[in-house]
Amino acid sequence: MTIGHTFLTQPAVPATQTPPLATVARGLAAAGVLMSADVHLMLYLDGGFSTISVVGPAFLLNAIGGIMIALLVLLWRHPLSALLAVAFGVATLTAFYLSATVGLFGVHETWGDTQVILAEVAEWVAIAGGATALILERRSPGR
Repeated sequence: MTIGHTFLTQPAVPATQTPPLATVARGLAAAGVLMSADVHLMLYLDGGFSTISVVGPAFLLNAIGGIMIALLVLLWRHPLSALLAVAFGVATLTAFYLSATVGLFGVHETWGDTQVILAEVAEWVAIAGGATALILERRSPGR
């Protein structure tokens, strides 16, 4: 028996069995992911990132993936969708922290810009919301 097998084969939780706080947590996770995706899309379109060879396309993929993940978190009440929100936040924060400290693909990001702070807070919200939804839904009586 593998641990991942039972996690991936769990049925989606019906909305009627979802604890109300888990619904709020999913909403926060989706909002965090969507805000981060929006910041990355705006930086790609208007911030000059579209001209950067590796990081530019990564920003566009981040925006597209973030929109898709936010929709999944709201519409598919499966643990995997909440886990995707957590993974999105962790991956995006990791890339930013690498860029801000040692550089990432030649880009050295700076701290303190409004867009940077907004994206960072949004990613932490995505992580906290997704993790909270996972915990609350795991503990729900229907499980």
